[in-house]
Amino acid sequence: MQLEGKTALITGGTKGIGLGVAIAMLDKGMKVMITGRTKTGVNQVVKKLSRKYKANIAGHAANVVNLKDQKAAVSALKKQWKKLDVLIANAGVGHFHNIEDLTTKQWNETIDVNLTGVFNSVKASIPSLKKSKGYIITIASLAGANFFQNGTAYNASKFGLVGFTQAMMLDLRPYDIKCSTIMPGSVSTYFNNRKPSKKDAWKIQPEDIGQMVMDLLEMHPRTLPSKVEVRPFRPPSSYK
Repeated sequence: MQLEGKTALITGGTKGIGLGVAIAMLDKGMKVMITGRTKTGVNQVVKKLSRKYKANIAGHAANVVNLKDQKAAVSALKKQWKKLDVLIANAGVGHFHNIEDLTTKQWNETIDVNLTGVFNSVKASIPSLKKSKGYIITIASLAGANFFQNGTAYNASKFGLVGFTQAMMLDLRPYDIKCSTIMPGSVSTYFNNRKPSKKDAWKIQPEDIGQMVMDLLEMHPRTLPSKVEVRPFRPPSSYK
């Protein structure tokens, strides 16, 4: 895919992986709309990025658990740039508790955001992506292939997301829409209300995922890396 001038919608694009992908796209000359749950948060990031990227960055407040919000975000992007070429379904949450302590509210939020939220973003985007023969990339996790203690909700959501994306890839292939899922290990982000620090130097950085997204988009049309696992090269003990 020739990237300059292409348009992208990124859910959860105000920080972390979503923001890292947005910057990588903007550096390639793409036009990017980021979404987040609050108008204030979205506007702050758009204002900051517009100093460098000017009219190529836009934002829209939208909650992925609301299908109407996702349809409105796609409509806003198309009103501004006429078409949608790429969807990055990135928004996610994590609750990590023993099954006995995990609350129904935490379970529902994890599944609603990490799995149903992607369904909503995809459903809202498919009509436009059919026209552009576009690309859908979901951000899953190595937790979608490796279970761990206190991970019942998160594992369930990410195992489901990996399966969802792989099946969706088969459904949408006849329309020339590509679908891939990226499954990162430990990433230095604000995920789960923690702040990145110097101690995170061993982890994958958001810009690394941004580079990976660019590699997928620029892959030859005949080739589709449908599932990509990525992990830190060295363990935490390597960095002191």
